[in-house]
Amino acid sequence: MLIFPAIDLKDGQVVRLLRGDFSTTHQVAEDPVETARTFYAAGARYLHMVDLDGARDGARKNGEIVKLVASVGLRIELGGGIRSMADLEEVFALGVWRAVIGSAAVSDPDFVKAAVEEHGPERIAVGIDAKGGTVRTAGWVEDAGLDYLAFARSMEALGARHIIFTDIDTDGALSGPAWTRLEALQRAVDCEITASGGVSSNADLRRLGEMGLYAAIVGKGWYAGAVDLAQAVEEGGPQ
Repeated sequence: MLIFPAIDLKDGQVVRLLRGDFSTTHQVAEDPVETARTFYAAGARYLHMVDLDGARDGARKNGEIVKLVASVGLRIELGGGIRSMADLEEVFALGVWRAVIGSAAVSDPDFVKAAVEEHGPERIAVGIDAKGGTVRTAGWVEDAGLDYLAFARSMEALGARHIIFTDIDTDGALSGPAWTRLEALQRAVDCEITASGGVSSNADLRRLGEMGLYAAIVGKGWYAGAVDLAQAVEEGGPQ
């Protein structure tokens, strides 16, 4: 199972939120580039990045930082404010390896289909963020009124092969992943699934690996010192 340490950017700073609440935003690292280098030194070869400004407002503000982080040598998947083919071209030009389409997948499903056809299924992921099993958009602020399993099936039908599932109820809470919802998602689709939210220990990561998931994202668990990244990468297998 691939391990994706995470860097969330807001106003150029590395931050974390609790359950997606922007009022809980707090800085967790001084320098995003040095943070990425620390991840690389621990053996990680992938990085999950979110432009929180783009996710909430639709206008990405952290492109130059993303470009600098890309120079570290990690394969970056980036989400936040990617809503058009032009946006895709812009983020790929920064050195991003995979783009994550979130809110736009709800508002413009045809964009997902076109993106996969143009860039291939390996370079496009659909981010499904859910609270109580219902899809949220616009930085998790708006309730789309869609069941996350039905939405995942619709994305698979459009050609998506990678789904990043974030359970908002567990995100940043260090309470463990949403095991039941992840298992239901595995049964619902044949896509490669990345688990996001709630990872609180290396034991959590081992259990996710035993489930046969494609990848897991490690955010607050690492920043809080609860996850040994080097151990996680070693136990996850070839990265």
